[in-house]
Amino acid sequence: MMQFWNALPHMEVYGNPQYFFYLLLAVLPIFIGLFFKKRFPIYEALFSLSFIILMLTGKGQLQLKSLLAYVIWETILVFSYKVYRRNRNNKWLFYLWCLLSVLPLAFVKVAPIIAANQSLFGFLGISYLTFRAVGMIIEMRDGVLTEFTLWQFLRFLMFLPTFSSGPIDRFKRFNDDYENIPERDELLDMLEKSIWYLMLGFLYKFIIAYFFGQVLLPPLKELALAHGGIINLPTIGVMYAFGLDLFFDFAGYTLFALAVSNLMGIKSPINFNKPFISHDLKEFWNRWHMSLSFWFRDFVFMRLVKVLVKNKVFKNRNTTSSVAYLVNMLLMGFWHGVTWYYIAYGLFHGIGLIINDAWLRKKKKINKERKAAGKPNLPENRFTRALSIVITFNVVMVSFLLFSGFLDQLWFPKHPQ
Repeated sequence: MMQFWNALPHMEVYGNPQYFFYLLLAVLPIFIGLFFKKRFPIYEALFSLSFIILMLTGKGQLQLKSLLAYVIWETILVFSYKVYRRNRNNKWLFYLWCLLSVLPLAFVKVAPIIAANQSLFGFLGISYLTFRAVGMIIEMRDGVLTEFTLWQFLRFLMFLPTFSSGPIDRFKRFNDDYENIPERDELLDMLEKSIWYLMLGFLYKFIIAYFFGQVLLPPLKELALAHGGIINLPTIGVMYAFGLDLFFDFAGYTLFALAVSNLMGIKSPINFNKPFISHDLKEFWNRWHMSLSFWFRDFVFMRLVKVLVKNKVFKNRNTTSSVAYLVNMLLMGFWHGVTWYYIAYGLFHGIGLIINDAWLRKKKKINKERKAAGKPNLPENRFTRALSIVITFNVVMVSFLLFSGFLDQLWFPKHPQ
């Protein structure tokens, strides 16, 4: 049995033409079934499970064992809370269940600091599965989600196209898509979109991201490290090359996930909407990694604001929103990893959003005073809009330089002993 598992090939998710060939071939019967208003749940489950297994093989069986342990853990938590929530609604038990649900992910993030060994729950995709499970517990607490079966839960949790890196979906939206098979005209539209997403994804991930990430970035890093110091010109090049590589690589992946989701009759949420034309940081987070941003907005930021207001922690509502911004973005930083540069990235955006809000309030006040004095509002035209886009783009790029971890190499070089 051990030899069988060890002999299985490893398939990198959306990583090469061979993967796409096998994936599209396997998804074809599902799409044909949808065309005739039929679903094949057993085939879909075997399809997802087979590709997930091949995704997690290649370096032993630890990831597969971790996935199994994780799924059992989250299933127990979700269904035990479902039973409890039918008659009771204690907030401290709700917080405990959320904490227990996040615990495996926390172990994965903290494990590299404590020991070199991988955490028991470490496998590709754990972050995005955790968002799904915790989201369901929160929605049960809110009364939005009441009834679902084990099969529906596992189908949602283990949905292949978005398994490893999102987008992050919500159970009710996903389940409605699954149970309401689109009409043929809509399916043809979804097929057309899938083809477009695949073509655009190949351009983004395998051409543009390859240029920035594989051709441009390595020599720029070498030059920057050779120059040394706090900052230098090649480091600025690293900043832009990494930022653009990050976008095109991740956006390309997301387009592939959306394409395969469409072929399975599921309209997964989009993740990127031209983020680099944002006029300020608030707009940026409404366009960048949108499913993650909206998840944190709905389940962390808004709930924290509600708690702070209800308990009258701060007298000023602007202070309340500022604290919520800071906590929200710091949590997002910690989610990426427990390193100083991920935490600094979260802090950077938290402070940035506070400044952004303060400026919008100041601008509104100035315009009000100018109007009372019979003066026109502060200028808002093509030039000011273009300037705001340029400023926002460069602020975001600075944050991506922090996020990249390259400054850790530049500022704290590790010399061979």
